[in-house]
Amino acid sequence: MSQSQTRRAAVILAAGKGTRMKSALPKVMHAVGGRPMIDWSIALARETGCGRIVAVVHPSQDVLMAHLKTAHPDVAIAFQDPPQGTGHAVRCAEDALKEFDGELAVLYGDSPLVPAAVIEALFGGVAGGAVLGVLGFEAADPGLYGRLITNPAGDLEAIVEAREATPDQLRVRICNSGVMAGRAKDMFRLLQRITNSNAKGEFYLTDLVGLARAEGGRCALITASEDDLIGCDSKADLAEAEGIFQARRRKSLMEAGVTLVAPETVFVAFDTEIAADVVVEPNVVFGPGVSVAAGVRIKAFCHLEGAVIGEGCEIGPFARLRAGTVLGSDVRIGNFVETKNTAMGEGAKANHLAYLGDGQIGSGANIGAGTIFCNYDGYLKHQTTIGEGAFVGSNSALVAPVSIGDGAYVGSGSIITKDVPADALAVARAHQMTREGWAKAFRTKKAAEKAAKGKKG
Repeated sequence: MSQSQTRRAAVILAAGKGTRMKSALPKVMHAVGGRPMIDWSIALARETGCGRIVAVVHPSQDVLMAHLKTAHPDVAIAFQDPPQGTGHAVRCAEDALKEFDGELAVLYGDSPLVPAAVIEALFGGVAGGAVLGVLGFEAADPGLYGRLITNPAGDLEAIVEAREATPDQLRVRICNSGVMAGRAKDMFRLLQRITNSNAKGEFYLTDLVGLARAEGGRCALITASEDDLIGCDSKADLAEAEGIFQARRRKSLMEAGVTLVAPETVFVAFDTEIAADVVVEPNVVFGPGVSVAAGVRIKAFCHLEGAVIGEGCEIGPFARLRAGTVLGSDVRIGNFVETKNTAMGEGAKANHLAYLGDGQIGSGANIGAGTIFCNYDGYLKHQTTIGEGAFVGSNSALVAPVSIGDGAYVGSGSIITKDVPADALAVARAHQMTREGWAKAFRTKKAAEKAAKGKKG
């Protein structure tokens, strides 16, 4: 661990029940850009060099705790029970940081869009001699936000709650985001002095500013845009944050050389990677884990997640690429084709109506319309292997585990249960029987029966 990482830590406040979400899922587990909001805050802490991270949660949040232990085992968990305000929440993390002697940032698990640059600026303010750095924003509608009152030098003098502000203070448009940083020992020392003598009976983190100023300490104000600091307390907030994220990512992709034919209809994830000279047609959704190389065209109404797409591929329309899909260069995936945990070599094709699950498809192979990899026996998944240059006829079912050799042909309508050698032809279907005149006689007979029945009625 580098020296900068040992000198920085973050406390992420995540104990809120999020009652306005109207959901059994903990508030911070709701996703923006395909990523739980708590993960955005953890990633922010890591990006700004925080070597120690503490998430403050409520003991009832089993789903959140399980996620942290699985996805972020290095993140310490502290409990706030019962919730008694933001100041109390930070104090709950004190034991987890009792040996820490460095700079501490307080982040929020429901604020997914905070840029790393403004947290770096907060740390910079503390390194420059400020006791605290506080992050604020200019609000379009300040409303009930706490106001950040500054002195002529631009330093922060006080945080005043809207309900307690004077008319002059209410005209201030720079508002409190709640995010702040300081030296850990200073912050925990001052936290011991805050009281809950207020209308809500809670311990407010914002009181640290007044306490620091009373001791003659300087408090630095750092500002960011209101969109950067959006907090998500409701599904409406969540949708707003998603909209901000999507608009930004679409713009950055287009600036990097990606063509989005109808940008407002394309949705990406936090980790979507799309190279220059890729064309994305309308109504395409990228879930997490998608990487697209140069020269690809993704046609309308496709859904992709966990897929790696090589150069020059053509996807869709109406294709679904699921996790574990790896496409070599110049692969063709056509309409209503679904792939899952399947690799396709250079130039392979599946142009129509196919399910390709748990497979390996060699370069130049052709998968006919209606082909199904029967990969699941009710208990386990099994592998289908298609060799280079192989040809699978339409409406075929390949019952895994099974292998089709290089250059082999599978006749249309076959159900293949045994391996097919290279360059062989495999046909597995019932023998065709043809009876001359049968259909005409059948129609005559049935018409007579219908007519007789009608007379009786």
